[in-house]
Amino acid sequence: MPLQALWWAGRNEWDTAHALVMNDESEDAAWVHAYLHRVEGDLSNAGYWYRRAGRTPQSAPLEREWLEIVTTLLART
Repeated sequence: MPLQALWWAGRNEWDTAHALVMNDESEDAAWVHAYLHRVEGDLSNAGYWYRRAGRTPQSAPLEREWLEIVTTLLART
């Protein structure tokens, strides 16, 4: 579901993307969840999800992080 969520996020469908990762307990979903809260502008909530993902909170441009997540997840498939 994390890749699907990123697909929707890339189309500015935040709610659809969020619904896909909201109940997924994986670290990948937590990373996407963190990214989505960054998009939303809720940095404290994003920080929580970065911790759940075992990742450092990001400050890079959103487009760069989106590409990093997609590239990482695709490399695992």
